[in-house]
Amino acid sequence: MQDDSFNTSEPGADSRNSPDSADSPNVRELHAIPSVEIISRAAVMLMSAAAERLGLADEDPDSSPLRDLDEARRLITALAGLVTASGEYLGAHAAPLRDGLQSLQKAFREASAVPDAPGQGPGEKYTGPVY
Repeated sequence: MQDDSFNTSEPGADSRNSPDSADSPNVRELHAIPSVEIISRAAVMLMSAAAERLGLADEDPDSSPLRDLDEARRLITALAGLVTASGEYLGAHAAPLRDGLQSLQKAFREASAVPDAPGQGPGEKYTGPVY
């Protein structure tokens, strides 16, 4: 059985105009995307996923079914490594990404039943202690 769940074109239609076609104006070749955009998108994805794992997408984070502090720790640490390692290339994007990272680190500390010692929280080996 063929899975056409993502194919929006009519059967037999010319696939050159479909959104999945490499000729489509909506598809960009990877080599044409600036590195700062790729890094920023990856950072935003990590931030969003970490916020969800902290339960911040729900009205009451403490009772969120999405809350998973172990997963949040991993995502925040990965984000810290990315932002720290690429900071010099991010230009004007660096400060907002650092601010978002720090907010997630603080939210993690607040969400933890037993907060990590200063410098031992998620990503703090890359960013330094967050209070």
